[in-house]
Amino acid sequence: MDRSATHRFDHLLDGLGLRGDTRRDIALGLLVAAVSVAVLWVSLPALEALEGLVLARGTIVSAGLVLLTQALPLGLRRRNPVLSLVGVAALQVLLAALTPAGFNFHGPALFIAAYTCGTVLSLSRLSVVLVACALVYGTAEGLLTGALAPAAGVSLVLPGEPPPWVTAPILTVPALLIPGLIGIYVGTHRRYAELVRLRDAEEIQAHKERAQTAIRAERTRMARELHDIAAHHLSGMVVQAGAAERLIGRDDEAARHAMDWVRTQGKETLTGLRAVVGALRDPDEEEARPGHETEVRDAPVPGLAAVERLVSTERELGTDLRLVREGSPYELPPIADVTAYRTVQEALTNTRDHAAGAKVSVRLWYRPARFALEVENERGGTPDTDRRHRGLGVLGMRERADVVGARLDVGPTDGGGWRVRWEIPVEREETR
Repeated sequence: MDRSATHRFDHLLDGLGLRGDTRRDIALGLLVAAVSVAVLWVSLPALEALEGLVLARGTIVSAGLVLLTQALPLGLRRRNPVLSLVGVAALQVLLAALTPAGFNFHGPALFIAAYTCGTVLSLSRLSVVLVACALVYGTAEGLLTGALAPAAGVSLVLPGEPPPWVTAPILTVPALLIPGLIGIYVGTHRRYAELVRLRDAEEIQAHKERAQTAIRAERTRMARELHDIAAHHLSGMVVQAGAAERLIGRDDEAARHAMDWVRTQGKETLTGLRAVVGALRDPDEEEARPGHETEVRDAPVPGLAAVERLVSTERELGTDLRLVREGSPYELPPIADVTAYRTVQEALTNTRDHAAGAKVSVRLWYRPARFALEVENERGGTPDTDRRHRGLGVLGMRERADVVGARLDVGPTDGGGWRVRWEIPVEREETR
């Protein structure tokens, strides 16, 4: 039974008010009691027709009561499986004593108790319990069979056959061992399935933790880059404001242009600051990912102007790479410019990790109202077997795209390759 079917069955039992193992075991005992009595009642006419044995009414009633009682120890089968098996076996001996020799009616309770022992006991302990129980129970059943039967002397044992106390233990051992071995198989399968479930849960949790670490690291780098961008633009604004102040009264037109530049730069810087507000700087930044060079803290923040250098570096590493630009290039807002560059960088790194040797194309589209970039690789190459960072690069790209309001599409191509597409609307007055 697969996990989904098991869950559905559990929900069904819960809906019937059977919550917990004890309630379910008691319900199973009552069901087994009813089935045992029904089977006994149905088998009596066949026994009379085939064997010519007619049981007295009192014997039938006594046997029915014993069968009803025999199922009760099943209510303990998971809390104390050995005690449950002993109780069921003892009542089976009583049933044998109440019926003539050769009747040999066994209810399902005995086999269920042996099966339960197999699911929860170790193999060594199970072997001892089942063999000891089978020998003691079988011998007692053989010695006491028919001892309390009203029809004394009536026997289905043919002349020349071994007495019941000899054959009963021999037949009882496999009768208990077979359901016990089935229980071992089922119990082992359940434990294995539980180990797999726990392992999968641990892997999912570990992946979530790696993803959160990657997101925090990406936000840290974004905050650092925004700090550098803001520092660069604010220092330029201070210089331009000072120049405009000196030009007032001497060259008002130049002063107006200077202040217009200050206003534009201030607006772009403020937009970037608002975009990444709340991004925390993590002092324990994660180690550099494979394919990413460790960047110096005071190094200039790269943008699309550095894509040519990035492409050259990839080619030196052996990547068959083609760079295509369409449209007249223009400047993006600073934080969007950095994000576009990082997207290209991450996409190329992923290509090198998961499709080494494949042909790669990088396309940049400069359109009046939108800018788009696309990194696509063909099928091929040997994937990196290190799965620790698998999927974390895409998380970083999505995090950056969400911050600047860009759209990111990542997925396979029809030819078996992989495509990363990044697109952002552009306000032309900010790109004059």
